[in-house]
Amino acid sequence: MATIGILGANGRMGQAIAAIAEDLGATLSGGVDLGGAVFGPHGDAAALAAASDVLVDFSAPAALAGHLEAALAAGVPIVVGTTGLKPEHHAQIDAAVARGLAVLQTGNTSLGVNLLAHLVREAAARLGDDWDIEILEMHHRHKVDAPSGTALLLGAAAAEGRGATPEALNRFDRIGRGNDKPRETGTIGYASLRGGSVAGDHMVVLATENERIELGHRAESRAIFARGAVKACLWMVGKPAGRHAMGDVLGL
Repeated sequence: MATIGILGANGRMGQAIAAIAEDLGATLSGGVDLGGAVFGPHGDAAALAAASDVLVDFSAPAALAGHLEAALAAGVPIVVGTTGLKPEHHAQIDAAVARGLAVLQTGNTSLGVNLLAHLVREAAARLGDDWDIEILEMHHRHKVDAPSGTALLLGAAAAEGRGATPEALNRFDRIGRGNDKPRETGTIGYASLRGGSVAGDHMVVLATENERIELGHRAESRAIFARGAVKACLWMVGKPAGRHAMGDVLGL
């Protein structure tokens, strides 16, 4: 059995992974958070990494650099599901990969969402710029980052389908910010809603004259993300250095 160490074990996702890991054929070496050990004998990320076959990180962007170092020192792969990452955090991941680390980084560990991203990529590749792309997402009232990591993942998939970088096409917070300018042809718009206890709803709308395609996913429980995260961890054991993605876990 693969042994998983949880970084950010006090968080919602950390707790969900701990609750479901053994049902999926994994064992837990322990869990740590900012205050030290949450469960198990290991008091920090370095000790946890040394006792694990793979790490899974659902903590905070500020903790990422230290967690990558811990994984490198122990020679174990890491699954990074922390959202709200900025370019400097992705640069930290790239630097760790260059030093020999295997990293699977994703804004969403749901297998369904990652299949949705594949469908969005395919649709965007086959439809022209006259098809506008809008991404709508809603999460619970406690979620801080917006647009969500999943919305950005879907936007990146659409941009890849159109042969462009997300930076060239994205138009953040275009809706609801008093922007009275018409949308630019070929761009991707985002709308973020927050309220209640919504685990995660995402809708990608492709619209042109007189017709519209809607591709969506609704998360009914946080357990789907935990299941996907554990599956990603099991898949990552023994993988070579490099950046990996949830699509690889699905064979896409």
